[in-house]
Order: sequence, then structure tokens, then C-alpha cells
Amino acid sequence: MGAAKETGNRESKPDYPLKITALKFLFSPYFCDSKFKPVAAKFSKETYLYWYELMQLIRQFELMAEEKYKMEGKIRGFFHAYIGQEAIAAGCMTATRPEDLYITAYRDHGLAIAKGVSVNSCMAELYGKATGCAKGKGGSMHFFSKEANFYGGHGIVGAQIGTGAGLAFAEKYRGSDNVVLTYFGDGAARQGILHETFNLAMLWKLPVVFICENNNYAMGTSVERTSNVIDIYKLADAYEMPADTIDGMSPEAVHEGVGRAVKRAREKGGPTLLEIKTYRYKGHSISDPQKYRTKEEVDEYKGKDPIQQVLKTILDNKYATQEEIDAINKRVDAIVEESVKFAEESPWPDDSEVLKDVYVDQNYPFIVD
Repeated sequence: MGAAKETGNRESKPDYPLKITALKFLFSPYFCDSKFKPVAAKFSKETYLYWYELMQLIRQFELMAEEKYKMEGKIRGFFHAYIGQEAIAAGCMTATRPEDLYITAYRDHGLAIAKGVSVNSCMAELYGKATGCAKGKGGSMHFFSKEANFYGGHGIVGAQIGTGAGLAFAEKYRGSDNVVLTYFGDGAARQGILHETFNLAMLWKLPVVFICENNNYAMGTSVERTSNVIDIYKLADAYEMPADTIDGMSPEAVHEGVGRAVKRAREKGGPTLLEIKTYRYKGHSISDPQKYRTKEEVDEYKGKDPIQQVLKTILDNKYATQEEIDAINKRVDAIVEESVKFAEESPWPDDSEVLKDVYVDQNYPFIVD
């Protein structure tokens, strides 16, 4: 059976305010409501401005954090940048509601910021400070915020696939119409947990959208060298799960594809697998020498940069003047600069925090001095 494909969704305005005020966005996106009206062929001015500002915020946050890591040594440990993949976060945000849950792997900074985890707490977490979104204990790979419905940030490859289905099971059990977006990379598509999870997710018709952010190289090996199935979305065929492939360099395409899958899940139609084809401009991690690809290939994808494409649409349609774009850029820079100041002035975690948040039971009997 071939992977299911669908068309014809339209954008709709939300009937509630945007709940990511910590980011201080000037514009609110047009979320899809619970009835999910079909997506419009032409997106609104406000949506494009929201996409531009969000993607710029993610990009500038990552560039600043990389500088603090490489040049000043203030950030340590693993570090996986989201640069180049921002259109996925932007399109997913406008295709979902604040109540919907996100869970992802260790390349988590961009999705966390998009979901509404404060930029200050994200930078503080990278610095290992007590004011971080995981109290300085998780670092780059383990961002988390229950308040923002962002459930990680997971360092074990593929582990979040099963956890995401578990979150979806909980939402179904509670009787909500919330949907869980479960993200993973192309490398994690090789993990056995994916197949176990797909089977049960389809059996129980869980409200989950599985999103493979396929940036071509996993840690440094191409999909062609690791799998007989080159089109990852076809893995869904074995479970008769609807699936599709999406251009991950286009927030428009991401919005429409994710919107269709979210609609299906919200209407109790079960899960969908989306292979979103994207590209990371940086290495797998900050220490990656990137010898597996050419500079020409990277430059080719930079020519498809989603931020520049959205900016072109804004200027071509006169949605904003260059002065207004400059004002957005200045506001983004100020937010990122403030996050650095906040992180550097924040305290380190107290020694008393070492054993906290490891077990729920504070009197766990097997902890000994």
C-alpha cells in the first residue's frame, strides 16, 4: 500500500491569544482551530511577519550561543545547532495550538524557543545556571518546560519516539483533543523503538504526528549509506499509517503538511508520519569537521535559506518596509543580548540540588549517604 497523500487545507484565525508572550513578538500567527479549516493558498501578512521574526530569533540565538561556546568557552558539553532548519519550527507553530505537545531529540533549541520556552531560560540552561529551563542540570540536549508543553530535549537517540506516543496515549485517555508532535532525525529512523511505537500508535489510533527532520546525514553518514529505504516516509506503509514528504525549507509547505496531519489526529483518525526534508548548515554537533559533504553542497542549500525566502515574500508583497524589518532584527538582537546578560548574571545551581529531580519520591529508600 502506498503512503497516503492529501491536499486542500486552509488557514484560519485563532479565537485565543498567542501564548508565547515571553518572546515579545509583535505579531501573532494564524493558528488552526480545533475544527481545522483548510489552509489558504495565500498566507497572511501577519503570518509571514511572525515566521520571519521567529526564525530570526532562533537563528540569532544559535549564532550567539555558538560564539559563547567557541570563542569564550562559557558554554560547554554537547551542542547541536538548529541553523537551517528553522522553517520546520515556524510552520509547525502556525499549524498547531498552544495546548498541543512537542517532544524532540537533542537538536532542541529552536523548537523550545518556538514553543514558548523563554529565551532567557534557554540561554541560562546552556550556561548551566540555576535559572535555566532544566535548572542548569540538562544543558543543550535537555531543554524542558511543562508550562510551554515542551517535553524535551532527549539525548538518547530515538528514545523520544516512544515517549511521544506515551504522551499521546495520555491525551487520549484524558479525553482531550490535543495532538502530540514527536520529532526525530533521520538517524533515529533506524532505531527499533520506531517500529514498536508505530505499531501500537496505529493499533490504538493515538493523536500523534511523527516528524522525521531529515537533514540528510544523521551524525555524518548519508541516508543512502545506512538504509535500503531512502524515502523514510515509506516506513509507515508497513503499518498502514498515512505518510507524506514535505519541503522543510518552506514554512508554507510545513504548515500545510503538518496541518493535515494534525487535523487527522484531532479528529481521532490516528497518527501520521511526515518526512520533512531539511538541511543543517552547521555540523552534527559543534565539534563536527563535516568531511562527509562539500562546501558547494552547503552553499546550494544556503541558497534556499527559509529566512531569506520569507523575507523576499514580505518585501515583494510590501508586507513591511525595510525599516520595519530592521526594527524586527533590532528587537531580536536585543532579546538575544538580554538572554546572555541574564545567563551570565544568574547563579550556579546549589549543591543541594544534586539529588533533586532524579526521583519523584523524596524519601526514596535506596538512596544512601
